[in-house]
Amino acid sequence: MRILVVEDEPKVAAFIKQGLEESGHEVLSAYDGAMGKRLALEGSVEMVLLDVILPNASGIETCKAIRQAGGQMPILMLTALGTTNDKVLGLDAGADDYLVKPFEFQELLARIRSLGRRGHVVQVTEEKPSYKDLQLDPTKKEAVRGDHHIHLTSKEYALAEFFVLNPERVHSRTELISKIWKLDNFNGTNVVESYIKILRQKIDRDFEPKLIHTRYGQGYILTDRP
Repeated sequence: MRILVVEDEPKVAAFIKQGLEESGHEVLSAYDGAMGKRLALEGSVEMVLLDVILPNASGIETCKAIRQAGGQMPILMLTALGTTNDKVLGLDAGADDYLVKPFEFQELLARIRSLGRRGHVVQVTEEKPSYKDLQLDPTKKEAVRGDHHIHLTSKEYALAEFFVLNPERVHSRTELISKIWKLDNFNGTNVVESYIKILRQKIDRDFEPKLIHTRYGQGYILTDRP
């Protein structure tokens, strides 16, 4: 896998680079947020390991910029800031996972393997997850409605796929935050609401019938019945 490591501490960057290369990965390195964004979008990378505290744009700002520019590769945040609020900021910015320093390198490799599986789903059959006129393409991380192909980030795709595989049932915020974002404590975060809003803009706004609905006081449901 071609991995971009955005880390401004030379010793840490060298340690991660050496370990990844010894594990068979190709590594690009960036030492500030601006360079990280440029390489993420121009370097044909398959994953980004992104420190939070960086010069010339923080990791949070860099992550947001990558997503806003259309970058869909998995992003793993690496930082010494490990409170729930810090994790939520990273996830809200578009990160897929969060690893707190110091960490064991084997755990980093395990997280990379996990994100790699999510980002490169192998279809064992030609059938693709679908509901009504909404079809998902796991290999391209796309949603398709009619003749419109809609690009999704890995986390947007994971949420859409969860709904498609579990339609006509209300899912609470607690369930979604646990299964999609793997967080136990979700107090103070609007990450679910933010991603629901994004999915509605991408797969519902310009189409009929609307599929993603809110059941106030309960949660969210994928259905063609309001």
